[in-house]
Amino acid sequence: MTDPLERVAGLRNEIEHHNHAYYVLDAPQVSDAQYDLLMRELLALETQYPELITSASPTQRVGAAPLAAFASVTHSVPMLSLGNAFEAEDVQAFDKRVTDSLRAAGKLTSDEQTAYFCELKLDGLAINLRYERGVLVQAATRGDGQSGEDVTSNIRTIKAIPLRLTGQPQDIPEVLEVRGEVFMNLADFDRLNDAQRSRNEKIFVNPRNAAAGSLRQLDPRITAQRPLRFFAYGWGDVGEVPFAQHSQMLDWMAQLGLPVNVTQHVVAQGAGDLLRYYEQVGERRASLPYDIDGVVYKVNDLTAQRMLGFVARAPRFAIAHKFAAQEAFTTLLDIEVQVGRTGAITPVARLAPVFVGGVTVTNATLHNEDEIRRKDVRVGDTVIVRRAGDVIPEVVGPVLEKRPIFATQFVMATACPVCGSSIEKLEDEAIARCTGGLFCAAQRKQSLIHAAGRKALDIEGLGEKLVEQLVDRGRIHSLADIFTLQAQELAGFDRMGQKSADNLIAAIQQAKQPLLGRLIFSLGIRHVGETTARDLALHFGSIEKIMSASQDDLLAVADVGPVVAGSIARFFAETHNQEIVIALQAQGVTPRAEVAARSAGLSGKTFVLTGTLPVWTREEASSLIAAAGGKVTGSVSRKTSFVVAGGDAGSKLEKAIELGVTVLDEAALRELLAQE
Repeated sequence: MTDPLERVAGLRNEIEHHNHAYYVLDAPQVSDAQYDLLMRELLALETQYPELITSASPTQRVGAAPLAAFASVTHSVPMLSLGNAFEAEDVQAFDKRVTDSLRAAGKLTSDEQTAYFCELKLDGLAINLRYERGVLVQAATRGDGQSGEDVTSNIRTIKAIPLRLTGQPQDIPEVLEVRGEVFMNLADFDRLNDAQRSRNEKIFVNPRNAAAGSLRQLDPRITAQRPLRFFAYGWGDVGEVPFAQHSQMLDWMAQLGLPVNVTQHVVAQGAGDLLRYYEQVGERRASLPYDIDGVVYKVNDLTAQRMLGFVARAPRFAIAHKFAAQEAFTTLLDIEVQVGRTGAITPVARLAPVFVGGVTVTNATLHNEDEIRRKDVRVGDTVIVRRAGDVIPEVVGPVLEKRPIFATQFVMATACPVCGSSIEKLEDEAIARCTGGLFCAAQRKQSLIHAAGRKALDIEGLGEKLVEQLVDRGRIHSLADIFTLQAQELAGFDRMGQKSADNLIAAIQQAKQPLLGRLIFSLGIRHVGETTARDLALHFGSIEKIMSASQDDLLAVADVGPVVAGSIARFFAETHNQEIVIALQAQGVTPRAEVAARSAGLSGKTFVLTGTLPVWTREEASSLIAAAGGKVTGSVSRKTSFVVAGGDAGSKLEKAIELGVTVLDEAALRELLAQE
């Protein structure tokens, strides 16, 4: 009789071989019935000899017991994001920066071009797989780049991912962290939604959401039922890198049995080749079996990669070339207006539902009346709607040849749709505003939501839904009314049990002693942001002095110009705003004095924060910078001293790089602050 241990090992190797052929190479070598026979034989042997069961066995992919929650995993090598290119000029500029740097370093001669590894940018979920001695021991999501969620149990259910690397033991590294994308094929996605629909369960919007949702199931048995796939595109911790080129590393990973999208990779020379690759991929994008949202270019030479280095959370040696925003046609059913916190009237397009950019869109911004006139958009038009990634959908313009005879031009209302107050538009502004102030319920709601926010009074539990109920029932008319709320009355509101009500009252009590700058910011004075509010608090020292300050007094505050000074003066000249401050004081709201910077070491230095920092919140980082004498602003310019970039940093980081502004990560910021 065959030795059970030998037979089990043989069956496992054969099953994993067929998994690789089916899920990675898309070239099955046996029928489903033959595959099932192999699995049943292995399962029977493991049942008879349970001591032979290992975590790397194909039978263990069915999923373990549900988890209480995902544990956090700190990445041994940070998972970086990429800078983006949208136009050909962006790619040409990227190639020029890289090539100039490599020529200056002597890595390229004056007539040599840079070689790039080009690959598809799959629209899925980034994952780090950690193999030790060839066995999969841990899997984690990208998270904030520094740490992610432990999804090992779920990853084990994906048959495309080997539980054990193939090859001779001497060829397998002690540790190998594989970076790649978990995704779902379009056909598999359609079948999944058909099954969901037949069970009257949630329908997924797009393959990316389906993949991400499937991988984040607390019950791995659910993940095991989802048709997830994986392609490797990089690595993290690998000890000594065995090859000199990125392309060679991925070929090596494929030899280890890892899924690599080898048929879609090319090595290109210079910007011209990169743009040709982009165009070729774009032409065949619709025929691919999965969604992509662009391509990625990486310098192929690994020594050159190390030489070029990184900027904050993005490598200098790589860039993602994104496809143009996705567009679709639909009918503009109506144009309504929304009222914001400062009374801003924003026209919103109500659309016939259309699927674009991965979601079903029914509303889109039209910005303001002038923009509607410029685009000549009319109710009844067939319009082009654009959406890219998480960007708010917008109406690009009308399709004039399809304009119906009944299409009607938009006319801005003269009265607020919420409170009936007059709508006015100043000559030097594009935005029309409701003049009702806090009399307007819409403005009152938005003002209260703003005041309760983290950067203002930080009243946890007082969210948008509860504020709407309180205002609609006439329970709250001003900011001061928040401090009159009682736990017993709150418990009767929707989604508010006794415990939630008690917690909210505790948060309201705690908010009675805010920093003076936070109190000023909570009032929602137009043009007064967090930094200006803190500057006012430091300069005047009390709310009473700010209220009585003349415009000239206000102009003496650093960075307060005529527009801001006029806005503050007008705000406190209004009797109802004075009454709110007096009412707050009557309810025991006593602001604490702002603490001036402990050091002038960063005096005159301006910082911009972008992205998610690994440890500090942006509010914490801002406070520490301010305490060291620096100033945090919201936009990047040539006058910006430093940009502090965290995970998923966006356009601010790109602008900093473009302007040559020094970019710091959190560790570098900590070092800078420690010197003060």
